[in-house]
Amino acid sequence: MLTYNVKIEDDGKLLKDVARKNLNLSTRLFNKLKLNHHIFINDRIAFSNDIVNKGDIITVDFNYDEEDEIEPQKGDIEILFEDDWYISVNKPSNMVVHPCSYHPNNTLANFVKYYLKRNKKIRPVNRLDKDTSGIVLFAKNEYAQESFNRMQDKASKKYLAIVDGWVNKKTGIINKPISRKENSLIERKVNEESGQTAITKYKVVDSITFKDKKCTLLEVELKTGRTHQIRVHMAYIGHPIIGDTLYNEKDSSNLLPRQALHAYILSFIHPVYNELITIQVPVPDDMKKIIGTITD
Repeated sequence: MLTYNVKIEDDGKLLKDVARKNLNLSTRLFNKLKLNHHIFINDRIAFSNDIVNKGDIITVDFNYDEEDEIEPQKGDIEILFEDDWYISVNKPSNMVVHPCSYHPNNTLANFVKYYLKRNKKIRPVNRLDKDTSGIVLFAKNEYAQESFNRMQDKASKKYLAIVDGWVNKKTGIINKPISRKENSLIERKVNEESGQTAITKYKVVDSITFKDKKCTLLEVELKTGRTHQIRVHMAYIGHPIIGDTLYNEKDSSNLLPRQALHAYILSFIHPVYNELITIQVPVPDDMKKIIGTITD
């Protein structure tokens, strides 16, 4: 629930203008809430053309049922952060975030739906590939989802990646556009002519030799959020991710049964409380066996 105490500078203005400005409600969401009688002035149902006065209390209620095709399923989830607006969980590898045609159930979203025990849509605001582990954030309502989407470019998303070979350049920025590869529904590639802007920052954490295999542990930060962005960019610079069967086909080391990529830090300004939220999760055991105690 959101509330706003009308100030002197808003006295005599239309509710719709005051709510959009001070509560950051999009026009679409404001209209939906208004039509379903979820906006109130001093505890009475409000209308968009109502005039507000200094001292009025505007209240927006998001606690309403929604139709959702995702079925709740009981499953183990590791909760990293939760409040009235968001819930963040640690996704293991070999798990899909959201149901799709080839993974209709037993996804992270199914398990979160069961845990929340509410008739609400499940809204992941960031997604990870099936075999990438780490932080996934879910919004508990439309407002939380819209607010996070508006500030996506200001959120900090950091990953740990183990890549093939020793990376000599200690820090770098890869600014190469990415598009879908021809005749593939899944694979992406760097495409200078028609790709979407994709920017990845990285820094070397350590160089490793494990079972005679030269590897580098990188901290990677996404500045954009293209599908497979880190995997494509690492392959492009000649250091594909260990275990990545799509972009590192020549890797025969069998060090990991999945790509060595882990979303380990997510930081953002909470849109309701205006506080910095930082969520961090340790590196999983399968990657830890390669990098030892470097990130402990």
